Amino acid sequence: MTAPTRIVVCDDQALIRTGLVTIINAQPDMEVVGECRDGQAAVDLATTVRPDVVVMDLRMPGLDGIGATRVLAGAGVDHPVKVLVVTTFNLDEYVYEALRAGASGFLLKDAPPDRLLHGIRTVASGAALLDPEVTRKLVGRYAARIRPARPEADRGTPLTPRELEVLRLIADGLSNTEIAAALVISRETVKTFVSRILTKLALRDRVQAVVYAYRNGLVH
Repeated sequence: MTAPTRIVVCDDQALIRTGLVTIINAQPDMEVVGECRDGQAAVDLATTVRPDVVVMDLRMPGLDGIGATRVLAGAGVDHPVKVLVVTTFNLDEYVYEALRAGASGFLLKDAPPDRLLHGIRTVASGAALLDPEVTRKLVGRYAARIRPARPEADRGTPLTPRELEVLRLIADGLSNTEIAAALVISRETVKTFVSRILTKLALRDRVQAVVYAYRNGLVH
């Protein structure tokens, strides 16, 4: 029998934290191994109990969710912990920064319980969780602000034209199935392109691919 996914819940609002814990613990394949109310406590707790996933709020006293995510899952971390960010629509810029810090995905706080559980399972499996509509609104709104003076598109890219086309569709929030339909190719071919893109750009997952595309001005 497979061991349950071990989860830490971090949110400074006790009512929300209790609700998350109750929903998660009701699942036979999940177990909350700790809960806390701020980022530093999340770092300390995760270091001690080594959860599979940390469900992380962003705005908290002291060390916020972005800082905690950077410590737990950022570049150069030897044993990164998967972080699933929970937020509200009015925290767009914070979500972008959280993804840059190493979060594996994000959900809105008003998402239904089944979407939360799906998100945890997705992130725990090693995949990235990107809701297409939310991706466009949260990341796309800050595209102009985060682009460099000389975008990657002007400097050249290691990607082939087709790979670049796939990357742009990923950044626009399309799933593999939607990309396959748009380019009239198979889903397996799309998966191959995605794998090549991540390898060539030294990216961990689709979340980082989206951030890279916007960061380097590859999406308009």
